[in-house]
Amino acid sequence: MAANIIDGKAFAATVREKVAGHVARLKEEHDITPGLAVVLVGEDPASQVYVRSKGKQTVEAGMNSFEHKLDADTSEADLLAVVDQLNKDPAVHGILVQLPLPGHLNEDLIINSIAPEKDVDGFHISNVGLLGTGQKSMVPCTPLGCLMMLRDYHGSLSGMDAVVIGRSNIVGKPMAQLLLGDSCTVTIAHSRTKDLPDVVRRADIVVAAVGRPEMVPGDWIKEGATVIDVGINRIERDGKNVLVGDVDFASCAERAGAITPVPGGVGPMTIACLLANTVTACCRANGLAEPEGLTA
Repeated sequence: MAANIIDGKAFAATVREKVAGHVARLKEEHDITPGLAVVLVGEDPASQVYVRSKGKQTVEAGMNSFEHKLDADTSEADLLAVVDQLNKDPAVHGILVQLPLPGHLNEDLIINSIAPEKDVDGFHISNVGLLGTGQKSMVPCTPLGCLMMLRDYHGSLSGMDAVVIGRSNIVGKPMAQLLLGDSCTVTIAHSRTKDLPDVVRRADIVVAAVGRPEMVPGDWIKEGATVIDVGINRIERDGKNVLVGDVDFASCAERAGAITPVPGGVGPMTIACLLANTVTACCRANGLAEPEGLTA
């Protein structure tokens, strides 16, 4: 069978359109403009590109974009002072500190200094705990994007058998919590999992988020399963530098019912969900109804 391709680029455009519509209503009905502040420390090229893209899409959605670019040798105290200033700023509804940070800075300390209600990355320990106990929280953007695509494709996920390959705090663990919240039966698999191929073959939903290029071959995939490939890996192939996911797309697409490509699958959803989280944070801060279809 030939798998349906889940077009993350097109889906992300739809999410951004919904965000822009909600922002327009907030402005018109309540005279409120959501604001997203991004803090970049140092000059990591990939981070700079990512921050520019975030700023551009924030403005295109009608929101206010605040960028704080700090030198690589910025002290922890100075960075904490910037975060504290943003925590207190009523025009800022979402705060994102771009990772990775330079080695002399304690990432956990910095992330946990962000006000939980403005933590649009969903990394603050309070949001992690709220998500883990099924309470209202800010949800990490990449898992939220995966959940949105799964709901759009399947409708209800109730009773489905899901395997998440990878146990990171950023994707694997929160993804598992979100799938549990939608009444899936969830297994978190990883490099130490015994009989990993057989574990994956049981799954109606496979979320690959392990960071190993093309680790999952097609013969691990149950006929008709949905495969969400979170991996973004650069490899050399035929003398060219190419992007591939954590699954072998060609062989998995032969067995899967639906699959996300790399690039153009999960990746575009991350920034779209960052914008959605900022609108959600703005609505919560002002006691307004949350945007429909943009939350977990």
